[in-house]
Amino acid sequence: FLHHLCKVLIEYFKALEEESIRDNFVIIYELLDEMMDYGVPQITEPKILQEYITQESHILEIVPRPPLAVTNAVSWRSEGISYRKNEVFLDVVESINMLVNPAGNVLSSDIQGAVKMKVYLTGMPELRLGLNDKVMFESTGRSAKGKAVEMEDIRFHQCVRLSKFESDRTISFIPPDGEFELMTYRLNTQLKPLILCESVIETHRGRIEFMVKAKAQFKQRSTASGVEIAVPVPSDADSPKFKATVGSVKYVPERAAFVWKIKQFQGGKEALLRAHFGLPSIRDEDPERRPPISVKFEIPYFTTSGIQVRYLKIVEKSGYQALPWVRYITKNGDYQLRMPDAVTSGASRLPPI
Repeated sequence: FLHHLCKVLIEYFKALEEESIRDNFVIIYELLDEMMDYGVPQITEPKILQEYITQESHILEIVPRPPLAVTNAVSWRSEGISYRKNEVFLDVVESINMLVNPAGNVLSSDIQGAVKMKVYLTGMPELRLGLNDKVMFESTGRSAKGKAVEMEDIRFHQCVRLSKFESDRTISFIPPDGEFELMTYRLNTQLKPLILCESVIETHRGRIEFMVKAKAQFKQRSTASGVEIAVPVPSDADSPKFKATVGSVKYVPERAAFVWKIKQFQGGKEALLRAHFGLPSIRDEDPERRPPISVKFEIPYFTTSGIQVRYLKIVEKSGYQALPWVRYITKNGDYQLRMPDAVTSGASRLPPI
């Protein structure tokens, strides 16, 4: 309920912060009165609330009446919705959380996924979504043509008929109008880093040098976009110098790190970066332990878990033809790679790029 409340307030005020709450406390009281009754959540769909709770309601002479959807069994969708062109957009978005030690071994990994939809359909349609769900294939005794995925910690939008899902693993629902998150899931599985970063660090008297190699460990037909590799440096480092085979590098003092950005990184490719910093303070012989490297990226039309949309059926009494659209994304693959301890030496042993 608290997550839904945050979404509603963001929908109303665009930014959820102390100032916006203070400026809009009257309408927040109205929203809380409609969203919860005697401790029981009631209406949490922003589009329905916006039909009769407006930010200008205090100056209206006639108070708008609540829409009929509030008292219907389908309280998240209004009746009489009409579109000239009926469309459904479906996105499968997955985020990777991973911890890798300096030797390149994966210590922990999991995948958090979400099925997001944009629905522009006339009337009161019923949608049925089929995934390559391993439990469904096992319960029906059928064999999957490809890889079947066993999802954990599944959470659905309130529109999904849970009894139908529990009986035959069918995802059946009457969708809200517009954009919403249909379901989220998690897979606790052993993965290899899609973008592996290896680093060599050398400290000298008055300076420190980094050699970072990034390797895209996915198929060549896929391309990662918006790659951002953040490498931590000592907080008192100065005089940065960079040389990279691809992309751009920027020192970010407030993060105590330098950030390597690569717009497009094709599968199977490698990239090298060399960085040099001055160290004004005197260092002990034992190098300090550093925070891990952070890697963020996005791979369109690619899912790490192998989840697939088998079908999306639309049933509506008027019998119109809809245009389904499916897209797979590995988004914000955010994982951390532990950096090795720095090597202290008198002469540089880093090879040139």
